[in-house]
Amino acid sequence: MTAKAAATRAALGPTLIRLCREGLDIVVVDADLGSSTTARQFGKVFPERFFAVGVAEQNMVNVAAGLAAAGKTVFISTFAVFAPGRCFDQLRLGIAQPRLSVKLVGSHAGIITGEDGASAHAIDDLSLMLSLPGFRVIVPADVVEAEQAIEVAARNSGPFYVRCVRPKIPVIFDEGYKFQLGKAHLARPGRDVTVMASGVMVWKALEAAELLAPEGIDCRVLNMSSLKPLDVEAVLAAARETGAIVTAEDHLLHGGLASLVAQTLALHQPTPMAFIGMQDQYAVSGRWDQLLEHYGLTAEKIAEAARSVVARKKG
Repeated sequence: MTAKAAATRAALGPTLIRLCREGLDIVVVDADLGSSTTARQFGKVFPERFFAVGVAEQNMVNVAAGLAAAGKTVFISTFAVFAPGRCFDQLRLGIAQPRLSVKLVGSHAGIITGEDGASAHAIDDLSLMLSLPGFRVIVPADVVEAEQAIEVAARNSGPFYVRCVRPKIPVIFDEGYKFQLGKAHLARPGRDVTVMASGVMVWKALEAAELLAPEGIDCRVLNMSSLKPLDVEAVLAAARETGAIVTAEDHLLHGGLASLVAQTLALHQPTPMAFIGMQDQYAVSGRWDQLLEHYGLTAEKIAEAARSVVARKKG
């Protein structure tokens, strides 16, 4: 982990500009928030490939479907609370069923959107997107992985959802890192317990492993950025080799990473588990770091959960 910090949303515009210059037939449809998602940077360089539809997420998806049906690689972006939130039916009928090459980048996801409050916190977006057949779902852990995930989405056919966040978070990876669709990344080896984390919680999981090390608990950390397809083999290997699992996510526990891992282990390798994430509630308004603390999305809570599953394993 470096001392740098950057928002994962900052990867979108520059990455699309680079890929278009490299020859990819990319177009972008925007629903009025391109400055925040950074998509508008692409529009300034390629105005003939940038279509602004105003505050109309359903229309954005329908226009994108038409462009994709004509053979374009289409990126759409807005705040995650608006897409998939306001346009789920259009995504289901217009994109998922025909499996068109539309790539949705949901910015400002999770409670770390912060001061904008519950109406702007997308904590159920993964539940919606994971439910759609054909969609690949990626939750980058930092800006380096976000750039690579966007490129993977652009270079592969079919629909993608890439979940990004508003604030600057620590940069975990260097230029040597390589994101692989459908593969978990071993962020830290360990033999006693595995923390499987996504997005901003990968950084917190690495901090938790440092807290556990002086206690003699060797904590493995898996970056589960590829939620769909899920790296089932990595999940099962972690269960076999460490015997205890904790999941950590900035999302409701129902329908996100916790549900995916629990279902996988229930079918193939029942294992002591604990879950860090949002319970059945919406978050209040506040600074993003304060909200993570208030709702227990912290290194300390991850470490506490790890101790509990290690104790259950030994018992």
